[in-house]
Amino acid sequence: EAALSCFSFNQDCTSLAIGTKAGYKLFSLSSVEQLDQVHGSNEIPDVYIVERLFSSSLVVVVSHTKPRQMNVYHFKKGTEICNYSYSSNILSIRLNRQRLLVCLEESIYIHNIKDMKLLKTILDVPANPTGLCALSINHSNSYVAYPGSLTTGEIVLYDGHSLKTVCTIAAHEGTLAAITFNASGSKLASASEKGTVIRVFSVPEGQKLYEFRRGMKRYVTISSLAFSMDSQFLCASSNTETVHIFKLEHLASSRPEEPSTWSGYMGKMFMAASTYLPAQVSDMMNQDRAFATGRLTFSGQKNICTLSTIQKLPRLLVASSDGHLYIYNLDPQDGGECVLIKTHRLLGSGTTEENKENDLRPSLPQSYAATVARPSASSASTVPGYSEDGGALRGEVIPEHEFATGPVCLDDENEFPPIILCRGSQKGKAKQS
Repeated sequence: EAALSCFSFNQDCTSLAIGTKAGYKLFSLSSVEQLDQVHGSNEIPDVYIVERLFSSSLVVVVSHTKPRQMNVYHFKKGTEICNYSYSSNILSIRLNRQRLLVCLEESIYIHNIKDMKLLKTILDVPANPTGLCALSINHSNSYVAYPGSLTTGEIVLYDGHSLKTVCTIAAHEGTLAAITFNASGSKLASASEKGTVIRVFSVPEGQKLYEFRRGMKRYVTISSLAFSMDSQFLCASSNTETVHIFKLEHLASSRPEEPSTWSGYMGKMFMAASTYLPAQVSDMMNQDRAFATGRLTFSGQKNICTLSTIQKLPRLLVASSDGHLYIYNLDPQDGGECVLIKTHRLLGSGTTEENKENDLRPSLPQSYAATVARPSASSASTVPGYSEDGGALRGEVIPEHEFATGPVCLDDENEFPPIILCRGSQKGKAKQS
């Protein structure tokens, strides 16, 4: 039986959350050698969803004891901010600094995270038994993606800010297995249940940019897709023993105009040939194989992967349901096989230093609204094209709607609606939206 019931990396890959029969734990990912527990709670048993908002104190938890109820906590203060109940079991939750998504099997609820007000209920969702959905972590766009069909790999792209459908992408022939946005919300990656081909599309246009072949020998179940924070790499893990990492670069742009090597010459010839060969043959030739791979010591176990910069070096991280976190080195120049450098047990004696992270960071704001708005105090700000403010490109003006207006004041804890007003049921509201 799996040691972990759920696990998730936060939006900028600086934290790992795990859920167990006993409760949930949050870990900091600032060091390779040491895994520091930031917080642990045994108040809610049988946790099967736990999501942390960047490096803030906001955490969302769902338990098997009340699978229709979402609980929102300020874990540093040890208080429950609010809870909401829904008409059926909650399958997944996604959040950024602007929106919080609650995905049920046949509907998606979109909340304004500043005050938890329900903004929209998407009802025309095809049966989605796994709760597959994605939310851009860039709070200046808040794009949402979810399956548009139960039988084909159609993706609906939805604008979580304007609350309107943007487009529909015919991504795969088979049913979708995984979808994810890059940090800036400009790209969307997807894989079908066959797991052989991974495609990347532009957002919001929905045009295919890249196509990667994971393998042809066997169908696999893709369990996770994740872009690196700079969008140069895309990793995919499955029920096999191999994690694949693809490099997002076009073959044509990476070759000199006059290739000086035999392989370069052949590459140029293939590119030229693809312009007049049948489409199926051309597509096969343009499918780039993995740039790098990570070998796992197991197969068949549920797992998730991500790419992160830890101690200034690129790393591949894999969390597994057996209760371990595996950290690999990634060579961003030459790729190849990633080297496993550290394995951490996620279920230990609990002797890790819970206060170490507090010592290294400035004092946390005490209000819910300030917690939501607080920039992530993470090393992700050193990655080109990414900044502390949660995903906006450097120099990008954060829209006015990012800052709470009206009844919610960022500086005054008393201005936030009392907890009792935030508890509610969404059973009757679905019909109103």
